[in-house]
Amino acid sequence: MSLGFYIIMAAQFFSSLADNALLVAAIALLMQADSPSWLTPYLKFFFVISYVVLAPYVGAFADRLPKGSVMFISNTIKIAGCALMLFEVNPLAAYALVGLGAAAYSPAKYGILTEYLPHSKLVFANGWIEGLTVISIILGTLLGGVLINERVSHVLLQFDIPQIDTGIDTPAEAAIVVIAFVYAVAALFNLYIPNTGVAMKPLPAHPIATLRDFAGCVASLWKDRLCQISLAVTTLFWGAGATLQFIMIEWSRAALGYGLSRASILQGVCALGIAAGAVLASARVRLDRAVSVIPLGIIMGLVVILMDAVRSVWIAVPLIVLIGGLAGFFVVPMNALLQHRGHHLVGAGRSIAVQNFNENTSILVMIA
Repeated sequence: MSLGFYIIMAAQFFSSLADNALLVAAIALLMQADSPSWLTPYLKFFFVISYVVLAPYVGAFADRLPKGSVMFISNTIKIAGCALMLFEVNPLAAYALVGLGAAAYSPAKYGILTEYLPHSKLVFANGWIEGLTVISIILGTLLGGVLINERVSHVLLQFDIPQIDTGIDTPAEAAIVVIAFVYAVAALFNLYIPNTGVAMKPLPAHPIATLRDFAGCVASLWKDRLCQISLAVTTLFWGAGATLQFIMIEWSRAALGYGLSRASILQGVCALGIAAGAVLASARVRLDRAVSVIPLGIIMGLVVILMDAVRSVWIAVPLIVLIGGLAGFFVVPMNALLQHRGHHLVGAGRSIAVQNFNENTSILVMIA
């Protein structure tokens, strides 16, 4: 792989790292403001809603400019969301702005792969992206927890600018400043992402025209046999996965007597399995054999059902790793298939926006 590919991966890693650290800091900000506990899950809702509502526009935007420029603008929007939190704007509203940046970022980060790489490398590239994303989720959550730790935040709050009152006085605010710098690192990598030379697609002249264009893209992808399979599979996969995230916490409490902290560790174990499965898929599955992984989804579902009878952590951990491994091996070829077909049918950015729309609608519906 060329240097440009690794620059794309580095940009994705740091942006995702900051996304996950910021969630922890935003929760701390709500707690600092003595907000009611029921507000906390709404951070996820406000973050995801942009993926659904703005899907028609972010996909077209991603195909209007070079993908590196789109990712740079998206990370700048995320930094603006961090700034709003520091200026004491409602954390939900500020986090929604970060979600807007993430929604705009996603079609570009996946779309550039189809523009930059030959189709034979797409499964490999998706394995890298999914593996790094999982690692960034684990490390980002850890980073957020470390930054709001009393000892670490005490050190951070010692830094100050002479003659200027920054107004940064709490652990959550100090953490958000550091996270904004991580976004800035990601944005710096975005500036060095090579231009693929692919012709840009103009935006429709009117918002309603953009909506019609998106509806046409949705119809085109669902009519295509291979896209239909990939969309149906990934939509159900992510909806079920988001639901199982919350179910695992309750299952850990009922079956193993675990509290939230230990249940979160089990989720991390599952994430490690996903990373391993994603890397294995990138090395073993060719794009023309992508649909051959579908039976693994059935096996994964059966293993999830078996978990209901498990009462020992020594049995649970290997099964959770197996579920994660099957999930990673299953979803990476499906993503690559959709990217390849979607790029030729409607454009890389638009196809990813359609995928995000379907998957995140599924998440919102199944969580509700």
